[in-house]
Amino acid sequence: MPSSDKREEGQAGEEMAVRALKKSGYRILERNFTSRLGEIDIVAEEKGCLVFVEVKKRNTDRFGEALYAIDKRKKRHMVRSALCYMKAHNAFGKPARFDVVGIDGDTLKIVRNAFSVGDEDGS
Repeated sequence: MPSSDKREEGQAGEEMAVRALKKSGYRILERNFTSRLGEIDIVAEEKGCLVFVEVKKRNTDRFGEALYAIDKRKKRHMVRSALCYMKAHNAFGKPARFDVVGIDGDTLKIVRNAFSVGDEDGS
């Protein structure tokens, strides 16, 4: 699949995720937050909690469910990028968590507290 097709498909997945998150009560603060340490697909807020969301989309189950496509390296980048976001927005006093939106074909799942700080280094 050419990279432009893959990028378009990723954007379509993020649009689906944003709609589902809004419907579930999340307030979207930012999309595609990029720091020198990585990217976070969606930064949102839910009930006063800052939420860093990774979106994973798969069209087939050939490689397993989308939710399981986040490895230790990706978690580490998300945690570090979240810290950059919190520093840039003076948000260290807010509770924060990491959620994942997994999209497998037409099925979308939101997993709250998908991982914690510390999970990214294998602990």
